[in-house]
Amino acid sequence: MAPDDAAPTTDRPSSPTPSDADAITPFVLDIPADQVADLHERLRRARLAEPEPVADWSQGIPADVVADLARAWLEDHQVRALSDELNALGQYRTEIDGLGIHFLHVESPRADAQPLLITHGWPGSVVEFLDVVGPLTTPDDPACPAFHVVAPSLPGFGFSDKPTTTGWGIDHVADAWAVLMSRLGYPRFLAQGGDWGAMITTALGVRHPDRVAMLHTTMPLAERPEGARTEDLPELEQRWLAQAREFREVGSGYSGQQRTRPQTLGYALVDSPVGQLAWIAEKFGVWTDGGLAAVDRRRLLDNVAVYWFGASGASSARMYWENAQVDRRSEVTVPAAISIFPAEMAKIPRSWVEARYTDVRRWSVLERGGHFASLEVPEVFVAELRESFRGVVC
Repeated sequence: MAPDDAAPTTDRPSSPTPSDADAITPFVLDIPADQVADLHERLRRARLAEPEPVADWSQGIPADVVADLARAWLEDHQVRALSDELNALGQYRTEIDGLGIHFLHVESPRADAQPLLITHGWPGSVVEFLDVVGPLTTPDDPACPAFHVVAPSLPGFGFSDKPTTTGWGIDHVADAWAVLMSRLGYPRFLAQGGDWGAMITTALGVRHPDRVAMLHTTMPLAERPEGARTEDLPELEQRWLAQAREFREVGSGYSGQQRTRPQTLGYALVDSPVGQLAWIAEKFGVWTDGGLAAVDRRRLLDNVAVYWFGASGASSARMYWENAQVDRRSEVTVPAAISIFPAEMAKIPRSWVEARYTDVRRWSVLERGGHFASLEVPEVFVAELRESFRGVVC
């Protein structure tokens, strides 16, 4: 929590006095100079694969793109600027079920602000939210809703601890997030997420419906209802399903590897910055609306740097192993808002979603954006959250 003399005025309940085990402690990110020097030396000595014998991305991210990104990481990226930005926002850690959890907690100065828990996915991090925290917590227009933003790093990601035992799947993380919000003094809250964050947010709604006032997701997951026929769907939604099939056939190899042998892959990702860079950058190139140009290069490198300095290539991949089977059926009764961005990989027909999420209050199909919407189109992302949660009081 912020010091008492810096805390904004709010009408939310005060936090109970924590025990030592429940303590929330400030976290200051300070990457040692020798770690930065080591990264730069590895980038200088990197041995790249030969150029691909195709003229597109069908074999993966092209060699010239990786070479240019590696050069930019070496010559242009300033990790101190990232550290300063994160530290200025307010970073904290707390231990839940024996695991240290890192999170951002950015409180709004508005007395009417509502608590909002935002969860990232893979290959993302809290960096995904750096361009939207300000507008969410302190909107220019006083008529816009404001939020106290809590953005945790998933277990094994970023600056959260790496699990040393199995069992940190979606449900466990959702339960941990409920504990985190209690420690921050938020008995009820709003929840948002995409990718793994979408599944964790949904699990919160299923497992803790009394805590979640409303949820929002950009990637709802649902099975085809019994008896539903794809040929009866609107043409747009039939195209969505065709795109999802194509993604499973040619774009999901990363998931199969991380789901089955994350440890083997992890050695390369933790040891080679270019390997980690390429593994992440490929997804930013093919899961966005407009390719790599859709995301500011600094933010892409910020995100890769979080993985590199957190040495989380293997531990983040294990999230797939832990969740080889994902719940797509449990009924979600809490109010929900859905935003569908055109370049999202998994877009589910509305009727299928509403068969699982039984109280959809808002359904939006956007014209721009993709899997990393908060980085690609931050103004659209913020507008969706504002409209989705407008008038909701926790």
